Amino acid sequence: MDTHDLLPVGVVANRSGFAASALRYYESQGLIHAHRNSGGQRRFERSVLRRLAFIRAASNVGLTLDEIRAELGRLPENRTPTKADWQRITTHWRGRLDEQIAALEKLRDGLDACIGCGCLSLKRCAISNPYDAAAADQGAPGAAYLPPLLRRPHKPA
Repeated sequence: MDTHDLLPVGVVANRSGFAASALRYYESQGLIHAHRNSGGQRRFERSVLRRLAFIRAASNVGLTLDEIRAELGRLPENRTPTKADWQRITTHWRGRLDEQIAALEKLRDGLDACIGCGCLSLKRCAISNPYDAAAADQGAPGAAYLPPLLRRPHKPA
């Protein structure tokens, strides 16, 4: 491999929009791979930019790191993904996006009256919580009446 084709961390961070610390984290998680030069500094193949763009898109769709890792495992590492590769991988994203859109529309449509938290602070709420019934639902942290897709724990990608 020609070392001129390898990019230093700063260049990859700048071009990808990810912080250098995120690049190190993604490398530790096996999502991207780096080579080390004689001084021990990380150098990335240019193709890592494509993988990082994929990670960004997958994160925006709502995939977890484990799901992103599995999806990246389906991508070829030694060649540029083809249109067919991308279509095969992202086909199920459509359903996930449709679920997110529906959940956000439900939130938007009820936002003036309630945000789905299950509190008792509003006399008139689109999502009723008589006698603080939400308190009994210990298995639903956060806004108990939001669609489940919008109340899952947030884990940065």
